[in-house]
Amino acid sequence: MSAVSTESFWSRLSASVRIKWLILRTATEERLVYRGDFAFSTLVRFLPIITQVFLWSAIFAGDRDRALNGYTYSAMVSYYLLVMVARAFSSMPGLANGIAMSVRDGSVRKYLLQPVDMLDYLFWHRVAHKLVYYVVAAGPFCLVFWLCRDYLPGWPSPTVLAAVVASLVMSFLIGFLIEALIGLISFWFLEVSSLIFIYMMMNYFLSGHMIPLEWIAEWIPWVFYLPFRYLAYFPAAIVLGKVPVESLPLELATQFAWIIVLLILNRVAFHYGVRRYGAFGG
Repeated sequence: MSAVSTESFWSRLSASVRIKWLILRTATEERLVYRGDFAFSTLVRFLPIITQVFLWSAIFAGDRDRALNGYTYSAMVSYYLLVMVARAFSSMPGLANGIAMSVRDGSVRKYLLQPVDMLDYLFWHRVAHKLVYYVVAAGPFCLVFWLCRDYLPGWPSPTVLAAVVASLVMSFLIGFLIEALIGLISFWFLEVSSLIFIYMMMNYFLSGHMIPLEWIAEWIPWVFYLPFRYLAYFPAAIVLGKVPVESLPLELATQFAWIIVLLILNRVAFHYGVRRYGAFGG
């Protein structure tokens, strides 16, 4: 590689990093403008866990030694607390609708006219949203986990902890890519609200958000092969010991493979969607 091409490469890389940092900083400032409303909406999301604790207390009839599908009452409460953490990473409220609206009202053209990739911009915008959310939610998370400390398992080993962190980061990527892909379908179908509703219902059941996947595997045996399990169930299952330590490398590799597949699908959908959009005059 010549000196000129090397210099050009580093120049492009530096420009790309500056653009990403500008997007992240600007999006973070936007989130902090309405920090009071953002903080209130964040706190409200903790209320369902209270109903879940009382619901499963009634189901187990206060018997902490009773086990249903391999889950005791304490394990079930721990599961929902951990799922709440996983959902904080993987949920992408408004992403698909935002893309659909951008296509519908024509504002998607700004990504075609400016040197900013739409998926890249939306990704860093969502990273900023999550960073602000984590800062606001850190206190309530710590409080809830402290109040429910008697239900929680012991602190995981360094290997398991590293696997949990990796799975949470990848759950964020999978959640983003799935919702972005649904939004990109709006290049072909301008109204995707029904599709988003169907996805939310599927996600609620197949991700383990409603109940652990062991409870529905009898009726849907292929549920463990779908990417949805990595959005909520998988990180919680690692902490609770439902995934053997020796199986973690394969499971994490499978999760990463789903990211690659979804990324390719997003790029293909965006490429052909833009061509279709331009063919109609954009």
